[in-house]
Amino acid sequence: MELAHSLLLNEEACSRLGEVQKAEFIFDWLRYLEKLLLATSRSDVKEKQKTLVEQLLSLLNSSPGPPTRKLLAKNLGILYSIGDTFSVYETIDKCNDLIRSKDDSPSYLPTKLAAVVCLGSLYKKLGRILGNTFTDTVGNILKAMKSAESQGRYEIMLSLQNILKGLGAAATPCHRDVYKAARSCLTDRSMAVRCAAAKCLLELQNEASFMWSTDLDSVATLCFKSFEGSNYDVRISVSKLLGTVLAKAVISKHPGAASRQSIRRVSLEEVLELLGTGFLRGSSGFLRASGDMLKGTSSVSRDVRVGVTQAYVVFISTLGGAWLEKNFAAFLSHVLSLVSQSHLKVTQAQTDAVCSRRCVSFILRATIGGLLGEKAQIAAAKDICQGIWKLKKVVDAVMSDGNLETRLGSTDVAASQHMLVCALQELGNLIHSLGTTAAPLLQDSSAGILDSVISVIPHPSISVRLAAAWCLHCIAVALPSYLTPLLDRCLERLTLLKSSPEAVTGFSFAVAALLGAVKHCPLGIPHGKGKIIMTLAEDLLCSATQNSRLSAQRTQAGWLLIAALMTLGPAVVGHHLARVLLLWKCVFPVSPKDLETEKSRGDSFTWQVTLEGRAGALCAIKSFVSHCGDLLTEEVIQHLLPPLPCAVDLLTQLSSIIKTYGSPLKTPSVVYRQRLYELLILLPPETYEGNLCAILKELAADLTGPDVQVAASTFLLPPLCHQDDLLLLSPLLKETDHRFIEEQLLLSNGIACGSLEYDPYSIYEKDVEGDSVPKPLPPTLSVISSAVKLFGVVCAHVGEAQRLLILEQLLDSIKHTKGARQQVVQLHVVSSVSSFLKYVAGSKGNLGPEEMRRPTLALVMGALESPNPLLRCAAAEAWARLAQVVNEGPFTASLAQVSFDKLKSARDVVTRTGHSLALGSLHRYLGGINFQHLNSCVGILYTLSQDSTSPDVQTWALHALSLIIDSAGPIYHIHVEPTLSLIIMLLLNVPPTHAEVHQSLGRCLNALITTLGPELQGNSTSISSLRTSCLLGCAVMQDNQDCLVQAQAISCLQQLHMFAPRHVNLSSLVGCLCVNLCSPYLLLRRAVLACLRQLVQREAAEVSEHAVMLAKDSREELTPDANIREVGLEGALLTLLDKETDQKLCRDIKETLNHMLTSMAVDKLSFWLKLCKDVLAASADFTTVTCVDTMQEEEGDKGDDVPVLTTRSDDKSHLFTNPRWTTRVFAAECVCRIINQCENAHSAHFDIALAQEMKKRDSRNDFLVLHLADLIRMAFMAATDHSDQLRLSGLETLLIVIRQFATIPEPEFPGHVILEQYQANVGAALRPAFTSETPPDVTAKACQVCSAWIASGVVSDLNDLRRVHHLLVSSLTKIQAGKEALSHLYNESASTMEILAVLKAWAEVYIIAVERHKNHKQPLKTTTCSEESVRNGSCSSYGLLDLVHTDLGTLSRLWLAALQDFALLTLPSEFASQLPIEGGAFYTAETSENAKLHYNNSWALILHATAVWLTSTGFVVADPDEGASNLSRPVTPTSMCQGSSSGATVKSPEDVYSDRFHLILGISVEFLCSLRSDATMESITACLHALQALLDVPWPRSKIGSDQDLGIELLNVLHRVILTRESPCIQLASLEVVRQIICAAQEHVKEKRRSAEVDDGAAEKETLPEFGEGKDTGGLVPGKSLVFATLELCVCILVRQLPELNPKLTGSPGIKATKPQMLSEDGSRLVSAALVILSELPAVCSPEGSISILPTILYLTIGVLRETAVKLPGGQLSSTVAASLQALKGILASPMARAEKSQTAWTDLLRSALTTILDCWDPVDGTHQELDEVSLLTAITVFILSTSPEVTIIPCLQKRCIEKFKVTLEMKDPMVQIKTYQLLLSIFQYPNPAVSYPYIYSLVSSIVEKLQEIDKKKPEDTTELQIVQEGIKVLEALVTVAEEQHRSQLVACLLPILISFLLDENALGSATSIMRNLHDFALQNLMQIGPQYSSVFRSVMASSPALKARLEAAIKGNQESVKVGIPTSKHTKHPGKNSSIQLKTNFL
Repeated sequence: MELAHSLLLNEEACSRLGEVQKAEFIFDWLRYLEKLLLATSRSDVKEKQKTLVEQLLSLLNSSPGPPTRKLLAKNLGILYSIGDTFSVYETIDKCNDLIRSKDDSPSYLPTKLAAVVCLGSLYKKLGRILGNTFTDTVGNILKAMKSAESQGRYEIMLSLQNILKGLGAAATPCHRDVYKAARSCLTDRSMAVRCAAAKCLLELQNEASFMWSTDLDSVATLCFKSFEGSNYDVRISVSKLLGTVLAKAVISKHPGAASRQSIRRVSLEEVLELLGTGFLRGSSGFLRASGDMLKGTSSVSRDVRVGVTQAYVVFISTLGGAWLEKNFAAFLSHVLSLVSQSHLKVTQAQTDAVCSRRCVSFILRATIGGLLGEKAQIAAAKDICQGIWKLKKVVDAVMSDGNLETRLGSTDVAASQHMLVCALQELGNLIHSLGTTAAPLLQDSSAGILDSVISVIPHPSISVRLAAAWCLHCIAVALPSYLTPLLDRCLERLTLLKSSPEAVTGFSFAVAALLGAVKHCPLGIPHGKGKIIMTLAEDLLCSATQNSRLSAQRTQAGWLLIAALMTLGPAVVGHHLARVLLLWKCVFPVSPKDLETEKSRGDSFTWQVTLEGRAGALCAIKSFVSHCGDLLTEEVIQHLLPPLPCAVDLLTQLSSIIKTYGSPLKTPSVVYRQRLYELLILLPPETYEGNLCAILKELAADLTGPDVQVAASTFLLPPLCHQDDLLLLSPLLKETDHRFIEEQLLLSNGIACGSLEYDPYSIYEKDVEGDSVPKPLPPTLSVISSAVKLFGVVCAHVGEAQRLLILEQLLDSIKHTKGARQQVVQLHVVSSVSSFLKYVAGSKGNLGPEEMRRPTLALVMGALESPNPLLRCAAAEAWARLAQVVNEGPFTASLAQVSFDKLKSARDVVTRTGHSLALGSLHRYLGGINFQHLNSCVGILYTLSQDSTSPDVQTWALHALSLIIDSAGPIYHIHVEPTLSLIIMLLLNVPPTHAEVHQSLGRCLNALITTLGPELQGNSTSISSLRTSCLLGCAVMQDNQDCLVQAQAISCLQQLHMFAPRHVNLSSLVGCLCVNLCSPYLLLRRAVLACLRQLVQREAAEVSEHAVMLAKDSREELTPDANIREVGLEGALLTLLDKETDQKLCRDIKETLNHMLTSMAVDKLSFWLKLCKDVLAASADFTTVTCVDTMQEEEGDKGDDVPVLTTRSDDKSHLFTNPRWTTRVFAAECVCRIINQCENAHSAHFDIALAQEMKKRDSRNDFLVLHLADLIRMAFMAATDHSDQLRLSGLETLLIVIRQFATIPEPEFPGHVILEQYQANVGAALRPAFTSETPPDVTAKACQVCSAWIASGVVSDLNDLRRVHHLLVSSLTKIQAGKEALSHLYNESASTMEILAVLKAWAEVYIIAVERHKNHKQPLKTTTCSEESVRNGSCSSYGLLDLVHTDLGTLSRLWLAALQDFALLTLPSEFASQLPIEGGAFYTAETSENAKLHYNNSWALILHATAVWLTSTGFVVADPDEGASNLSRPVTPTSMCQGSSSGATVKSPEDVYSDRFHLILGISVEFLCSLRSDATMESITACLHALQALLDVPWPRSKIGSDQDLGIELLNVLHRVILTRESPCIQLASLEVVRQIICAAQEHVKEKRRSAEVDDGAAEKETLPEFGEGKDTGGLVPGKSLVFATLELCVCILVRQLPELNPKLTGSPGIKATKPQMLSEDGSRLVSAALVILSELPAVCSPEGSISILPTILYLTIGVLRETAVKLPGGQLSSTVAASLQALKGILASPMARAEKSQTAWTDLLRSALTTILDCWDPVDGTHQELDEVSLLTAITVFILSTSPEVTIIPCLQKRCIEKFKVTLEMKDPMVQIKTYQLLLSIFQYPNPAVSYPYIYSLVSSIVEKLQEIDKKKPEDTTELQIVQEGIKVLEALVTVAEEQHRSQLVACLLPILISFLLDENALGSATSIMRNLHDFALQNLMQIGPQYSSVFRSVMASSPALKARLEAAIKGNQESVKVGIPTSKHTKHPGKNSSIQLKTNFL
């Protein structure tokens, strides 16, 4: 293929190739040439132009295939438009000659067609340059058309379209001729030609004004004719033509037309009249129609009506939304009049009426729903409402007429009914789509929407009553706050108007519809409504017999209400179940005998009522089974069963009853059958085992009975076919935007499409298709589909003999019928057998004995050869299922053989299509059957797919081939190449008119690409040629005119991109996607988005760039709707999301945008934020936005912020016009996602100073914090919208903004944060959420934002805080009355949610207030804060607490109540009987299930707050003047006795505390001990903090201390938390609680010891009992020991951080040399916390106990020291080392070390520990460890100083310790030396000489030597200076420690050293600063020592004159500086002293 990539065709290479490869080669060259020509310079092209033209023209003669000729023509056009145009006339003449040629042979046809296409392309490209040649050309082409076949006509039409496009107005002379030709083609028998003609005429009307003026009528009539017998594509094209032309006629009233007076003006009325004619009379014209009408025979064919419907939509869409707004009233009345009775025709038959109503609904939905913005929609709703009032008045006038006869027969009522139905349905849909934004519409009393709808509920026509009920359903779903009031209103009317039959049915429909709405409203309805409805239903059923005029209606109404009630689910139904079961039992006779007597009694009317009642009861039970599965216990099923046999008995008797009582019973009996079948399908077959045979007989009779006349294959078979096979059939089965109206064409003319009045019970069911009205089919049809389904189940469960019998019977019944009747029976039978096979295969059953196979096979085989394609599809599926069920190799092989034989012999299309699909299906269900079968299958299908005489056979064969490729998988590899070349050959040769063949080819190509999979990335020649072929195939399909083929191409490219991304040209693929983004074909749009979604997951940025580049390059706009140039691909997708109605597509768009956002939002921040802002601002209502500013000014905030929130009037050019609320919600969610994305990106996004600096450096930098004003503004706009969903999203955005930006300081105003300036906006955004009519979920969200805002600390000024605080106070007041007080609009659980949200918000605020208060507590609490501190906000901590304090009494009471509720709700189900009957404080017993969820969301913070409150006030048993009390007010009696809800007995305070303590502890332990995976971090930390707070005060500690089991349980629970949760903050919090538990235990032990000592005062010490763990024996029992549990937990923490501590892991019990390591900050904190706990443990034990745990504790502590002793710069100690030293000090100083019973053991153990530390030092295995000497020395020192002397004075240890000090003194590292001196200082000063003297003797001499050397080697930097100073300090300390007689010798040693540091006056001037400091230091010390030891001083001076002289010189030289110097040196000395003190307090 590489050879094809050159400017000229490589003819030599081409000639070497075979036929197929040659075509491929040429096509590839042409593709390449097209790109190359555009990129080559003009001169190069001119140079080779002649040769190129010759090559192209020679190709023209070689009969090119359709795609090739198209490309060839395109290239010729491009070549001439770039190069010279001299030879173009010659080329045109050549083409014309080819067309004139008389050669009619098929082989010459492609050349002729290619010439036609070339002409079109040349004229399109060159246009007017070609001057006058076009008249001849057009004449010639039109002449050729007369003799052309369909392909020729198709190409000629498209070519003429191109010619007209190129020439524009210049083509006027030919317009009439073209028009005439196209007219004839518009009614051509080939559909493709019709489409092409429509496109040609669409081009023509741009210039030919006669089409939309003088000839308008004939164009319209022509289009109506064209709709007759049309397919979907024709309807799309022709309706586009008709709509556009009519729109042109209406618009073209411009003054420019005045010059051409001849143009006839057309008014809107005339145009609508024209369309109306088509809708009502079809294409038959006026004269003919009137004749037919007299005869009463004519009926408009459905396809014409559907076509006209689409034309209406195109007409209005072309005129646009603004036009529709202006002319809405006229349009509405015209459209509704289409179904009024004045046009008798449309509505005379029920079926026709239903179809016409659908069309009208579609027109209204597509225009009002698709073109108008929300405000215009609200206006439209008012207009519709006016229309409803008018129609109602007509009915009222008639109804008030007293004469009954005139009432019922009145034509007026009938006339208006269909108009009312359409109006009501549209009103419902409109409000449904508006959602809560429709609130103003319903509040507007002048419009009276609700009144108008409710007023037509008792209309005489049942369809109107149902439509009105459905409309109420939509209103309730859109506005949940109206659900309960509407329900009340309807129930009230139903009770009042019980005596009017219309009112009873009407209002019962309404109640049922409203109950169906409950599941769409998460906030629900009050629980009590169920009881009211149940009582009313019972009442209706009981009173039905009282009045025969009403009995049928009341019966129906009663059961309908019960059935609808079931949809509320088990929580409601459970309470009424017993009554329902009783009614069910009573509705059927008890025994067969009673049924017999019943038959003989009664008349036709009573039977009608009885059947109605029983059908209703069956329906209610069906509803119960499907909606309340949880209640179906064994017991309930036993109650359900008894009436079933009787119901089946009645079924068998129905035919005889009808015979007896006549035909009025026909419909009720069909309904009864259907209801029973539906119920049986839902019940498990075991429940009606005894009746299986009877049911089966009835089913067989139903399916083959004589009364079913219509074959409705289109609703029976699709569920039984495989989804993929349906693509073979009419495109109507595919999903399209017009599915709603196209459905009716599927059914033959006699059958109505679905409509509500066929089954009123469907009004409460959840609709399958989104928001549209339920569309049940007529009972005669739905009974068949239920029978088919049930047959499958029953047949699988009867005995085998019975099964065989019934199959034989069905086979006979087909044989015994004839003609059309036979087709109907065959259809039903095959459907039921398919259903049976499907059921058996699904339940893994088997068919039974071999005899069963024959009849089944015969049935299926017959259907495989049926003329109905749908039946063939179902049969092929059944064929494969049969093989699957039998599951025997030979049987499968024989089935395949049957198909082979048939395919080889048969010549008819039917057999060939059926059997080829059968082969495909066999493969699909049984995988690769076996090898030779695969070969034969593929061979046969190859042959069939090349049968060009029958496109159908090709289509089916190729489809079967695609199934085989799919299922064969890798086995197919040998066939890949031949298959691919077959596909390419067909793609290049099949005429474009056979789109369905191309679609099947696309499926094959897709399957092949999947089979090749990742191999496509390979580089071998074979793979790359396969890959090229695949890409070539995709290119051919992309060029196809058919949209579904293009969709296939896109999905093939998508697969290729997945497997071999490098080889797919992304820019051309993205280009193709952008062009089709707004295609009118749903499936193409879906393919585009599925592909985009995949592309942006990998390379979002590239896709986005390609799209924008493409939009900028392309001359004309890509697609009219997607404005990619302005808003990028992302903006185009958002616009599409706003217009799109298909749910699946919307999901894909959102996912695509989310992927793009995730990968690009941070880099294109401004762009994304602007997009979101445009969407949100485009609809922000001006009035709601500006109100903030007035408020801001009143409060005198900074004036410069005012404009932030006003919508600027100059932003008129919004990119988004009126986006829907759903789109705005999505935009708000995007804003939240953008913030989250930035969180993981650069830190400057949340640091304004850094962001501004980086922005200055490079203006392209962009950071989120710079857009804060926009973020706040967007959140504000969303939070104050009419739509509740949007308000929730806005509040969520606000919450995220507050959390992310709260702490960012404002650089210009230090001490303030950047959010502070927006406080007015935050307040204003929150305020609307607290009004009384706001739904509880919005208020709950707003509470969360309030508490976050207060807690964030952004606002420090109390007055500013009060605004938001006030909102919380108001909601607190509202909820105080508990569950009773809140609104009765929603379910009780909604008020639970609101109450808990408020309490949680307060809890958060209170916790923060207390925390801040703690942090701000100054050591001296002043009563008044100075002005200054108020300004800085330091006082706000008290202020915030004061704000909360006022309500704390109330809050604490409510918090405790909420916790009690939560505790009850978390009890296991076996305690249900003990729960309070009326529920808790904030939930009712009935709604407890729903309430649990809300409690789960909020209990944790409430628990924490309660614990904090209790610690500050609740346990005030201690002295009142302890520090805690200044937090609280005195405990009031009310708050104390809260625990006693009963009030009968007043508990003592101790009991109350105890209850509260156990409540909090219980909830915490219950939660922590079994953490669910969904437990949030927030809950766990809050729970742990609550425990911490609780144990902060003595009383609860004493409870824990005294109850050891409780402590152990808590520790075990905390151990689990630490094991299961990795988060460091959770682990730290857990450890803090552990520490507190140990403290509590210590306190308890101390207390017991103290009290024992007091009690035993005088007794001997020996007799004191041992307190603490381990008693006398020292044993700790796991599970019973607190200490053991603590050790386990600490070991767990330590080993997780330092695995080396675990001897099992290191493999040796001893200490193994490993390199020490630094832990992370979190790890260090955890280890330190664990060590603190370990060091506290000995105090909890008895002396014996302490002995048993000491080794473990020492091992761990020293282990941590060893593992983490890393050398740090500056001689610092790492935090873990510090902690382990501190712990060591704690352990060593333990009183147990000195207690009598444990002293010896401790001493031994401590010596061992010291040895261990000394061992760490020595190299092990010859490797020296890099441990930090300072850490180890410090540890040794700790031992020396903290233990009792006998531990360290044994010689061996002492010697080793002294060695270590010697070694470190000699070390080179100055920091080590300094530390060594400091440690020695502390040892030398130790009071016990036995300890300190050995060190002094051993080390002093070396210290003195070192200091004496300094005279020779002067210190050079501060550290060396410090060494000297520390050394001197040690000597000075020695002087003080020494005994009197030795002091003089020491001083005599010290003085010379000090004097040697002094400088004389000359040296002082030139000395370094270090030496001067040393000089000062020495001098100062001398000044101190001199007076202290004057005698020694004098004697030294006397004995050494040199020293004396030096000293005097120094003093003289320093005379001046001494005065200044002494004070300064004093200052320098102090830090040294302090530092050593600090060190002591640290560890020693």
